[in-house]
Amino acid sequence: MAIPENLGSEFRRFLGFMASEMRPKGKLLTPFNIISVPIILLGLGILVVRFTKGLGSVTNLSQDFPWGFWIGFDVITGVAFAGGAYIITFVVYVMRKERYHPIVRVTVLNGLLAYIFYAGALTLDLGRPWNIINPIIGNEFGYNSVLFLVSWHFMLYMMAEFVEFSPVVAEWLGWKRVRGFLDSLTLAAVIFGITLSTLHQSGLGALYLMAKPKIHPLWYSEFIPILFLVSSIFAGLSMIIFEGTISHRVFKDQIDPKKHHTFEEIVFGLAKGAAIAMFVYYFFKALIFIHEHHWTLLNDFWGFWYLVEILGFVLVPCFMFAYAVRHRRLGVVRVAAVLTLVGIVLNRLNISVIAFKWDAPIKYYPSWQEIVVTLMVVFAEIWVFRWIVLRMPVMREAHETPTSHSPAIEAPPLRT
Repeated sequence: MAIPENLGSEFRRFLGFMASEMRPKGKLLTPFNIISVPIILLGLGILVVRFTKGLGSVTNLSQDFPWGFWIGFDVITGVAFAGGAYIITFVVYVMRKERYHPIVRVTVLNGLLAYIFYAGALTLDLGRPWNIINPIIGNEFGYNSVLFLVSWHFMLYMMAEFVEFSPVVAEWLGWKRVRGFLDSLTLAAVIFGITLSTLHQSGLGALYLMAKPKIHPLWYSEFIPILFLVSSIFAGLSMIIFEGTISHRVFKDQIDPKKHHTFEEIVFGLAKGAAIAMFVYYFFKALIFIHEHHWTLLNDFWGFWYLVEILGFVLVPCFMFAYAVRHRRLGVVRVAAVLTLVGIVLNRLNISVIAFKWDAPIKYYPSWQEIVVTLMVVFAEIWVFRWIVLRMPVMREAHETPTSHSPAIEAPPLRT
C-alpha cells in the first residue's frame, strides 16, 4: 500500500491553514474582552482550589444541600435555554419550513456549545468527578435511575448535534466529498436528536418527582416533566430571539445585508410560537393550581413569589409576544424574550434551589466563587462561539467563505 506523494505537502498546507485560523480576528481591547478575561482567569483559579481542596473550599454545599447553583443554573436552566436547537431542526427538516433555514446552523451551534459547557460544568459539582463515566462503563448504576437516562440522553444528543453541525466544519476545511456524506446523515441525526431532547428535557423534571417533601407545594407537581418540556420550547425560542438580536449586530459583516429583513420575519415567527407554548404552559399551571386547591398558599411570601413568577414572567410576556406579532412590534418581541428568559431562570432556580427545602432552618446560598465559576462557563462558551462564527460558514453562505484561506484538502484514497 503506497502513500500518495502529495500527502505530505497537503498536510503541511492543512497545518498552515489551522495556524492562520488560530490568530485573533478583530479588536482585542473590547468591552466584552476586558470584562470576560479577568473573570475567566479568576474562575480557573477557583477551579484549581476546588479540585485540590474539595467542594467545601469554594461552595456552600453540604450534606443537606448537595445540589446548588451549579446544578440549578448551569444544568437545569442551561439545558432549557438550549432547547431552540431541537425545535428549529424539527421545524426546518421535519415540517419543511424553509424560511427558518438561515438560522439552523447558528442555533445548532448554540445548542451544541450549551450542552458541551453545561454538561461539562456538571463535573464541577461532583465530589468525585471521575465517577461521571460510571453510567457509560456500567459501574454501579441502576438502569431504572433517572440520572442514568439523563446522562445517556446528554451524551447521545451531543453526538447527534455534532453530526448536525459537522457539514459546517467540512465546508470550512474544504472537504467537499466529506461534506456530502455528512449531509446525508443530517435528517437521521435530527430525528434522533429531537427524540432525545423530548426525553431529557422532561427527564430533568422527573428528577424532582422524588423530592415531593422538599419542594414547596406551589412548585411541585406530578406533571413537572411535562412542564419542563413545554417550558423548554418557549425558553429555546426566546433564547434564539435574544442571541440572534445580539449576533446580528455583532456579526453583521458575516450576514448578507439583504437577509436582515428576513431575520425580522423569522423573529416574528419565533415570537408566535413562543406565545402559543407559553399559553399552553400557563393553562397547565392553572389547571394544576386549581386541582390541588392551592389558594390558601398565596397568603405568605412564597405565594407572592409564585405570583411574581407566573404573572410577571409568564403571562405578561405571553401577551407581549401576541401583541407584538399582531402589531409588528419588533422591540416588544425582544423585551418579551428577555422577560421570558428571566422567568425560566426563576422557575428552574425556584424548583432546584430557592423553594427547595423552603422550610429548613438553615438555607443554602451560593458563594461568590460559585457565581464566578458560572460566569466563567458562560463567558468561555461565548468566546468559543465567537471564534467559530468568525471562521466557519455559520451565519454566511458556504460560497461566501474566502477561498484564498480555505485549505481545500480532500482526503485522497490510498493507492495499493
